[in-house]
Amino acid sequence: MEVQIFGVANHADVRKAQRFFAERRIKVHFVDFKIRGPAVGELRRFADKFGVTALIDRHSKRYAALGLGAARYPDARWLELLADEPLMLTMPLVRCGSKLSLGLDEAAWAAWVAAA
Repeated sequence: MEVQIFGVANHADVRKAQRFFAERRIKVHFVDFKIRGPAVGELRRFADKFGVTALIDRHSKRYAALGLGAARYPDARWLELLADEPLMLTMPLVRCGSKLSLGLDEAAWAAWVAAA
């Protein structure tokens, strides 16, 4: 079993996700958005499952700094914005094969580990 975690290294929920899998000795591939931003195709995979609005962290500092509170964009534009500004994403984005989770979702991760 191998897991990909997408996020920012200093985000509390990202660190919790890394610790969750490390405690269970599961190999983790971490993608730091400060080094390499997400691809629109990767974001679309998460958007197809959770919806674009779930990907947007409306409480993030970057969202507030850009003044997007009143923005009404189509989903395709939001995906482009999120690819350009990954600090607006709900973190962590976790992928294990075809299984996906968004945010801190230890119940889903535990189910993945139990099924492996």
